[in-house]
Amino acid sequence: MGQPEEPATAAAASSSAEVAKPSSTEIAKPKNPFELKKWNAIALWAWDIVVDTCAICRNHIMELCIECQANQPASTSGECTVAWGTCDHAFHFHCISRWLLTRQVCPLDNREWEFHKYGR
Repeated sequence: MGQPEEPATAAAASSSAEVAKPSSTEIAKPKNPFELKKWNAIALWAWDIVVDTCAICRNHIMELCIECQANQPASTSGECTVAWGTCDHAFHFHCISRWLLTRQVCPLDNREWEFHKYGR
């Protein structure tokens, strides 16, 4: 087996003649083998919340609570409001209101309940 050839040094490279660069008109762009004829976008979304279930009634937080479901014919809005505590736990407003009649703490972590925000 022979010895590998030594790489050209910088001095040898600079002493050689410059290579002519082709002009931009001489460079042929390769033809794209694919052509986009139709495009269908698919997207997923979700509410920007960590809590997705009311821990009191066990319904999804964006659905009606059990009280609103029972009184649905009488209810005209068809909407059940969400109440957030300072502990970042969320419950249906009707559910947490009933809970607070007996205990003034969060049902999940037993911290004193304070409303942080109210609404959707």
